[in-house]
Amino acid sequence: MKTKNLLTISVSLLLSASILSGCGSEKSNGNTTNKTVVLKLAENHPEDYPTTIGDKEFARLVEEKTNGRYKVEVYSGGQLGDEKSAIEQVQLGTIDLARVNAGPLAEFSDEIGVLSMPYLFSSEKQKWDVLNGEVGKKLLDTLQSDGIVGLTYYDSGSRSFYTTKRPVKKPEDMKGLKIRVQQSELFMELVKSLGASPTPMSYDEVYSGLQTGVIDGAENNIPSYYSSHHYEVAKYFTVDKHTATPEVLIASKSLWDKLSDEDKKAFKEAAMESQKVQREEWEKLEKKSQSEIKKSGNKIIEIKNINEWRKAVQPVYDKFEKKYKKWIDEIQKIM
Repeated sequence: MKTKNLLTISVSLLLSASILSGCGSEKSNGNTTNKTVVLKLAENHPEDYPTTIGDKEFARLVEEKTNGRYKVEVYSGGQLGDEKSAIEQVQLGTIDLARVNAGPLAEFSDEIGVLSMPYLFSSEKQKWDVLNGEVGKKLLDTLQSDGIVGLTYYDSGSRSFYTTKRPVKKPEDMKGLKIRVQQSELFMELVKSLGASPTPMSYDEVYSGLQTGVIDGAENNIPSYYSSHHYEVAKYFTVDKHTATPEVLIASKSLWDKLSDEDKKAFKEAAMESQKVQREEWEKLEKKSQSEIKKSGNKIIEIKNINEWRKAVQPVYDKFEKKYKKWIDEIQKIM
């Protein structure tokens, strides 16, 4: 009897360890024949941000489509670490899912970095035709060799320049300005090609940098320009939309390999359907931010013809042509 009890306890401990060390954890869903697998999704933005709202819609749809076999818990506000840390944890399988920007993903898988190339898309329609079409799918597939499964893209708008000294209406107006950029070779080359001086700086130092004249401008999407209060010290916002790097909803390959074909289909469908909600929320946030900025008397300069800007950054394309040419050619075929 003792031997049997010891064996039972040992088996139970082994099963518990297996569940804890793998992706997710299991809970009873009231049906003795089924267990609910609880998965963690890492999100760096706050609760009310469009990507978090998209994550939660994805979580709701996963639970619905798998009849409660899977439940996704969204950890917003960077509770599970920053985006780079989240990607690493997804690779290891210690986090099941994450929402990250395609920019940091390029550190892990080179090819998806093409989505950060300047003036890559001719319109919003073309961008989403690319991302939701065969090219976008193939780019997501390149992540698998790095232990990551790409599920769908979310909207992150587009990045534009904002300045303190003068309005920027054409590429020549950028000449001589000190522009804060991310610590990224591509972004530094972009700013150089426009005749400005790229100045890498921590994001939390940008406000004081603009205020004191250490930098003359920066670049970001319009909701970030508003929420960071940079609009208070940089009154000119030039809507040149130089990059439109999307967000990506990713899963750990170790989780993916455990899913049945039916559940993989459910996860993919849930991801694609959640994109609609996320994009609607992003559009609302952009409109609200732009409205508030205009109320403050800031000057928003709309660039109607991007051709001269695209021509000015040709040196960036020359430099990265070998790395991204195949993808750029495929993207440009889609009109």
